[in-house]
Amino acid sequence: MISSWVNGLLAWIGTHPYAAGAVIFLVAFCDALVVLGMIVPVIPLLIPVGLLIGMGRLSGPYALACAALGAFCGDGFSYAVGRHFSQRLYAMWPFNRYPQLLERGEKQFKRNAVKSVIVARYVGPIRPFVPAVAGMLQMPLRKYLPASVFAAITWAAAFLAPGWALGTAYDAIAAIAGKLALVVGLLLLALVLAWSIVWFAYRWLSAHADNLTARVLDWSHAHPLFGRYSEALFDPKRRESVSLALLALLLIVIACACFAFLAYVIGSGGLLGTDIAVNELMHGLRNPLADAPLAALAALGDWQVLVPACALVLLYLLWRRRWLAAWHWLAALAFGLALTSALGALIAIPKPPLAGSGFSFPSLPVTMVTVAFGFFAVLIGRELPGRRRIWPYMLAGLAVTLTGFARLYLGAHWLSDVVGGVLVGAVWLLVLGVAYRRRVQGAMWMKPQAWLFYGTFALAALWHAPRSVDDTLKRFDPPQVFDTTAAAAWWNDGWRYLPAHRGELANTQRWPLDVQYAGDLPTLQRALEAHGWRVQQRAGWVQALQLLNLRLPDEQQPVLPASFDTRAESLLMLHAGDRPGEQYALRLWRAPLTLHAAATHDQALWIGSAQELHYHAFFGLIGAWKTQPQDADAALAVVTASLAGLPQRTEAHPDSTAPVLRVKAL
Repeated sequence: MISSWVNGLLAWIGTHPYAAGAVIFLVAFCDALVVLGMIVPVIPLLIPVGLLIGMGRLSGPYALACAALGAFCGDGFSYAVGRHFSQRLYAMWPFNRYPQLLERGEKQFKRNAVKSVIVARYVGPIRPFVPAVAGMLQMPLRKYLPASVFAAITWAAAFLAPGWALGTAYDAIAAIAGKLALVVGLLLLALVLAWSIVWFAYRWLSAHADNLTARVLDWSHAHPLFGRYSEALFDPKRRESVSLALLALLLIVIACACFAFLAYVIGSGGLLGTDIAVNELMHGLRNPLADAPLAALAALGDWQVLVPACALVLLYLLWRRRWLAAWHWLAALAFGLALTSALGALIAIPKPPLAGSGFSFPSLPVTMVTVAFGFFAVLIGRELPGRRRIWPYMLAGLAVTLTGFARLYLGAHWLSDVVGGVLVGAVWLLVLGVAYRRRVQGAMWMKPQAWLFYGTFALAALWHAPRSVDDTLKRFDPPQVFDTTAAAAWWNDGWRYLPAHRGELANTQRWPLDVQYAGDLPTLQRALEAHGWRVQQRAGWVQALQLLNLRLPDEQQPVLPASFDTRAESLLMLHAGDRPGEQYALRLWRAPLTLHAAATHDQALWIGSAQELHYHAFFGLIGAWKTQPQDADAALAVVTASLAGLPQRTEAHPDSTAPVLRVKAL
């Protein structure tokens, strides 16, 4: 789906380059319009444009000019609107209902008019309003126009630059690292989403706490039967009333969402279409460079990481004689564990294909991370001043997101398991939070607790996670199914039905799978080494960091692994090229076929790609070996000559029309 979308977009831009400029102009123009600029997502649109520029699909100066012109014209239109309506703008919708939209821009403008026009172009919340304020306050055109032109050009360059830089290195990233960039992008998106949800939920509840409390109290007075309970939580005369109100309202909302979600999962038979789609997406993104880091992140929910941090907090509370806090802390963890285990036993859901004996609905690791980090935020949040109270909840959201995403990537849980774990954990910690806040008295020194919990968690994670990676990857290693066919059938005609290319994000990166070998790898390796080839062991992150060392000779820079059907190559061999900064590579993966011959034992079949690599330094920061897709024939010729002593044939593949070399051991 992603590949077809990218290919379609590239084809459209290649066919309609001037129309693409008009789209860029329109996006930048709408982003600058007063009011409309609030809802136009300019950043997600301009960064892909920069990516296409870097990939050579779109003219950089042309796109930059279109974006700058659109921004300048949009700002000019907003300036004209403000100049025409002047102070009457406050009486028009939406400013008559939300005057703070203009007040925010006016406050910024009065500090320094020219500087505000430039700075506002980079600040999303006030970008659409400062030009209107400049017109409303009758800023002279001789001052406005130069500032607006400078702001539009620099803004367009700044917002296109990240995608432009990434696009320049895209070929190397896509060719070498497989789908690593997509995994990192999805993880960052999940973290930003979690951060935004916590931030906006906290800010909204804080801003509306007094109004919501007043409404609940009015309802309480009209319903005496329930009023005595609600007044105990929402009466502003009582201590901690605002915090209790926020916790209680969150409890109501999240409890409703939790029960609705559980009912939906059970009613749908325990498995959702979204679960299957997300599982297939993550399976398709598996790659060797992302596997180890995400296996380490998945360990954040293991008992070896959570128990030390939680146990030390409990001991500290007991030592300080904080009996109430210690009791609630123990109850949060114990009952959270019991509740999740009970739901896992009662709700039967088919396991994901790679899930082992630790599978449950909801996800136990995600639930326990939610409970531990969430209730610890409740414990220390009340002791923090003002806006700093949000930070423990932010850390909880990030920890839960990292754990859940990693387990989704590995195939340990369905998406509904992770969501269910978050909701169940949130409901329980809010129940305990309301109970604790109602009964606790006196302040508590929270800094030692914070250092103890977060520090112990970090140390335990650093100790346990690297040691658990290998076992975790073995548990969630995608199974490979092998069919058996006759060796003669493969040699004569069956080779045609094997894949012709290794799928990538764009057509130019679909490496041809132009080598098929039947036999054991040591025999092939010896034959190639006799002709100057050398084996490179699979590079991990330690070796990948050498790419930052541009002083290292080209031939010592590692070639990063590539994946085929979620697996890294079983053999990577390199041969020096004819020119400096050039070399040839042969990558081989295990094919899903075993060859049977009556006279000999069964043989493994390997499928691979011959590539020509050129060394490139990107922006003077990082060096990498970049695959040259158009030069695959040259690389294949070197491989063919090196294996001249083994039986071989070369024919065009019916799907790709590219030559495929078939080789078999003697």
